[in-house]
Amino acid sequence: MGQLADQGNKERVVAYYTGFGEREWSRLDREPLEFTVNMHYLKQYLPPAGQVLDNGAGPGKYAMALAAAGYELTLTDLTPALVELAEAKADELELTERFTGGFHVCNACELAPLADNSYDAALLMGPLYHLQHAPDRAKAVRELHRVTKPGGVVFVAFRSRVNQVMNALLAPEHWKPLHRLDAIEAFRENGIFDHAEEGRYTGAYFYELEAIRPFMESNGFQTVELIGSTNMGAILGADQWRYWSEQGEETYQQLIQLLIRMAKDSTVLGMSSHLLYIGRRV
Repeated sequence: MGQLADQGNKERVVAYYTGFGEREWSRLDREPLEFTVNMHYLKQYLPPAGQVLDNGAGPGKYAMALAAAGYELTLTDLTPALVELAEAKADELELTERFTGGFHVCNACELAPLADNSYDAALLMGPLYHLQHAPDRAKAVRELHRVTKPGGVVFVAFRSRVNQVMNALLAPEHWKPLHRLDAIEAFRENGIFDHAEEGRYTGAYFYELEAIRPFMESNGFQTVELIGSTNMGAILGADQWRYWSEQGEETYQQLIQLLIRMAKDSTVLGMSSHLLYIGRRV
């Protein structure tokens, strides 16, 4: 498959996530909407049983949930520290035996340890955020295609370019260099984000909404759904979440169910921080 086009970015991403391990595990607890919505649609489209690859899994939040549901898992990630953390979490949760395919330190662009046509379903829930060069993004998706069985379902996460522009306009000092309008205009054109401050979220690529389906379909997948994992929830601040939670558990769950349904509304997809592509391998 060849080498990554940008080895330096790979090193920056590994360094960032190496220092972010437990926080990455708990991120989806602190920000539960993304995980809740994604799991709803995973459960809807996954086969009732089978072999599942969580490719670029980080510490394995989705993998653990699927292992607990009875699937057989293989976990990969680029960052050794996150793979070690995932193994520890599986042991702590008494799920190690469900990881029949093991835990692997792998570049999503080069899944050499994994055989062709191996998985009934596959997740790619993070690597495309950090592949800033188009050839690398294509490699990662072609590798996903290679290891997934024909007809197998895939779940692929993307970051929204529109949402990131919105973030920059709302909190410019948090997203330097997108605290300048000229930088925002350049970002709108190329989708590439490198944080100006050391140790912050960086080495990232954000997608134009209309490019996602053609990109996946040109690499051998049939589109099933494109959903907004956070959709309108992306613009709710702490005060709004507090208001709805204070209305009681029943009302709060009604809000979550509303946002699960809104995830499929094409008119609000762009505002979602995370997008989830659901497709089948042709």
